[in-house]
Amino acid sequence: MNPAYKESAKEGARDSHRESSRDGARESGKDKDKDGRKTIRVVLAEDQGMVLGALAALLEIEGDISVVGQARNGKEALEAVLNHKPDVFITDIEMPHMSGLDVAAELKRRRTGTRVVIVTTFARSGYLRRALEAGASGYLLKDMRCEELADAVRRVHQGLRVIHPELATEAWGEMDPLTDRERQVLRLAGEGMASGDIAGELGLSDGTVRNYLSEAISKLGAGNRVEAARIARTKGWL
Repeated sequence: MNPAYKESAKEGARDSHRESSRDGARESGKDKDKDGRKTIRVVLAEDQGMVLGALAALLEIEGDISVVGQARNGKEALEAVLNHKPDVFITDIEMPHMSGLDVAAELKRRRTGTRVVIVTTFARSGYLRRALEAGASGYLLKDMRCEELADAVRRVHQGLRVIHPELATEAWGEMDPLTDRERQVLRLAGEGMASGDIAGELGLSDGTVRNYLSEAISKLGAGNRVEAARIARTKGWL
């Protein structure tokens, strides 16, 4: 082989290797902040638009957190997590279509690997226990400072569990006596739906709905469905 051709081929190989190395460095740098820390990819879910935008802006300031998706209801949130595959999913509890707890439970069922942080106004042990059962790694109250939320996101990303100090000692308080179906039926009854409408919504017979309501009322020691729903909601079971 011509020596000049061999030398040219070597130079080409070296240039290609250097370019590949630079490309690899640039690609790996995309997932790191300016200090070399791995960027934590986050999806946010909150039904109040102003709160959602403020949270996203404040978390982005942290540098090592990137908000890759936002949602204003549970169905959008589930789709955003499945599409973006974030490291951490931050969600409120009460949202249209699916609650934050429903989304967390579905992510757990699908084994997505995304860690869930609940951020809510509900300082009740019943909600906390349901969140933990749904696979949440964090349960925080909305009165916290943004830097505390960012720190919680980092800790959850590291595999730790973060619970608001006010609730940590209440995690195993009074047990929820309701089954999932009783909870579904009672929630709809508490919203003012009649038994027939609840039956149509859940695909049950009218008699089955009445049986579930009767069981829930009895378990909660209530006088009627409205009182039962109020008791369950106060305790964080709805």
